[in-house]
Amino acid sequence: MVDVAFGFSSLNNNLNTGNKNYTIDTANALNNLIVAVRVKSIVLDDTHPRFKEVGGWNGLGTIEYDPVQNPSLSSNTVFPLAKPLSPNIKNFPLINEVVYIIALPNTDIGQVVTSQTSYYINIVSIWNHPHHNGYPVNANVPPPSQQKDYNQSSVGSVRRVTDQSTEIFLGKTFKEKGNIHPLLPFEGDVIQEGRWGNSVRFGSTVKNTPNNWSSVGNNGDPIIIIRNGQSVKADNKGWIPITENINDDLSSIYLTSTQAIPLNPASQNYLSYKDNAPQNIAKYSGQQLILNSGRIVLNSSKDHLLLTSNKSINLNSINSVNIDSPLFIAQANEVYLGSKSATESVLLGDSTVKLLKQLTTNLKSFMTICSTLVSAPAGAPLVPLNQVASQLSTTLEQININLDNVKSKSVKTV
Repeated sequence: MVDVAFGFSSLNNNLNTGNKNYTIDTANALNNLIVAVRVKSIVLDDTHPRFKEVGGWNGLGTIEYDPVQNPSLSSNTVFPLAKPLSPNIKNFPLINEVVYIIALPNTDIGQVVTSQTSYYINIVSIWNHPHHNGYPVNANVPPPSQQKDYNQSSVGSVRRVTDQSTEIFLGKTFKEKGNIHPLLPFEGDVIQEGRWGNSVRFGSTVKNTPNNWSSVGNNGDPIIIIRNGQSVKADNKGWIPITENINDDLSSIYLTSTQAIPLNPASQNYLSYKDNAPQNIAKYSGQQLILNSGRIVLNSSKDHLLLTSNKSINLNSINSVNIDSPLFIAQANEVYLGSKSATESVLLGDSTVKLLKQLTTNLKSFMTICSTLVSAPAGAPLVPLNQVASQLSTTLEQININLDNVKSKSVKTV
């Protein structure tokens, strides 16, 4: 059986031989295995000229590339191709960004064990900035102000684009924004950043640092912050890192353990509580999930939407709380309408109507008899009237007793 070494296996063999020159051998092996190339185009849909060639939809993310060290100067060059290495994590590069490529097995490995394809690994962090890391083929092409950016960067300075754009072609729709800030990291952070101020931070409480979630708790208390869109108040100095700001970022999700998050809620009126009102949102420290955005929609398309709480569920609004439903059911031992101090009982509609009908029926009978009576000798009793009056008196007495029973024992109003 032939032992074929390719990819990193040859490098591992080199490291395991005990060779004294393993450092040099490793560097040479890496130079041969991993190559830095510039992205010339990327297949993102079926409009790319080489869409069918790369396998149609199975080739999404495939790039055309040009070696960084020996770039092609011809406009008719057919550039080589490289596929993304990871099938699950997509980090598609922009045109003119630099990536690493490596030769690894392809689908023909069953017939030829040495059959290989180029795969790209990750974007080279030339600018160490999440927005983009593109670099022109010739840095002398841009205007003088931008040439200064590249020249200063080459000697260790931070590139500072102040006019909101450069002449680097990054793609058909991608336009550089000079006001996109990277996140300021803290010890132990694991951060995933998008190109437009969207990010996920797996962080912790870090005392005495410029973030707004470490005022309470202990160093190392975990927190996850998901942010979509940086603060609208962020300045145009996009090279300066910032931290998340729940009140100014466009949309945020915070998952805390012990932290207090200084959220400014749209409304925080707890007047409906007799006691044990919720703690001020900005002062509460403990396990909580906070969602903050311009609008929040919770939709259950097939089953129930369940809101449960160990203490209370507070609905707080500046304008109104509206419920639109064909059927509204509220089951509670006591219901207070208008005020937590309400004392007036609400009447039971059906019972009240029943008693009023009894009263009106008897009164109608009484009036009917009264309207048909004729004169009689003075002092003679009016038997029919006497009889009806006696019956009505009994009925009225019974209605008077039952009136207390038409009041609701659970619903109070003002």
